[in-house]
Amino acid sequence: MDSWVDGRPGDALSLKDRGLAYGDGLFETIAVKGGQPLLLDRHLQRLAEGCSRLAMAADHGLIRSELLAYAAVLGEGVLKLILTRGDSLRGYAADPAAAPRRILQGNPPVVYPPAHGQQGVRLFPCATRLSIQPALAGLKHLNRLEQVIARAEWQGTDCAEGLMLDLEGRVIEGVFSNLFLVRDGVLVTADLRRCGVAGVMRAELLFQAKSLGIPTEITDISLEHLQQADEVFVCNSVYGIWPVSACAALSWPVGPLTRKLQGIACALLDA
Repeated sequence: MDSWVDGRPGDALSLKDRGLAYGDGLFETIAVKGGQPLLLDRHLQRLAEGCSRLAMAADHGLIRSELLAYAAVLGEGVLKLILTRGDSLRGYAADPAAAPRRILQGNPPVVYPPAHGQQGVRLFPCATRLSIQPALAGLKHLNRLEQVIARAEWQGTDCAEGLMLDLEGRVIEGVFSNLFLVRDGVLVTADLRRCGVAGVMRAELLFQAKSLGIPTEITDISLEHLQQADEVFVCNSVYGIWPVSACAALSWPVGPLTRKLQGIACALLDA
């Protein structure tokens, strides 16, 4: 499907675009089913938070309407929205008169092996560490070189995802997912105030768990905590939940809370 640039079909950008020059922008990756973008409100909430923190004056009503129109044409698949600060003056200073640039791209549905969701996946323990930068923590910004380097660390299909720690050794997330563990019936995920991406599915699962009376905790996670976990899983807004069966010498069963939340995630992505 053709890409759209600022609401019109196109595949060309200005060489002055700040997203290209500096990674100055944000993006959202949205599952589309039956012509509808799934978890749209959560995606737009995160985008608005990112725009606020980066001081980007975007027209969020226009973005919503374009997303809905593009998804209707795409039908089924994965929609990627890229929002850049637009064209730049020379140097780091932004042109206050520049309008943010909206880029929409469509791809076919992603097909993962059914075993990922059924038997679980193995994580590769990445050597690449996430830098600590509270000003950018949680944002889905365009600077993804840490993930690019981490993803290059393993080849083949033995591992479906990588495990990423921060510079101080805290367990943060997967390369393209958020990580949860279950300990004594409590659903635990990493504190993302220093680094990491605050995923849309992560937010939805925390909300769903609280609604069901499942205790939740957002805290620092050490490798020791991971080792002691009863269940581990990773999630994102495209595939839902994959149980984690192993990482290096560690292993975990696919537990009942993982299965319960996996059913909820599947329902959300089948909407």
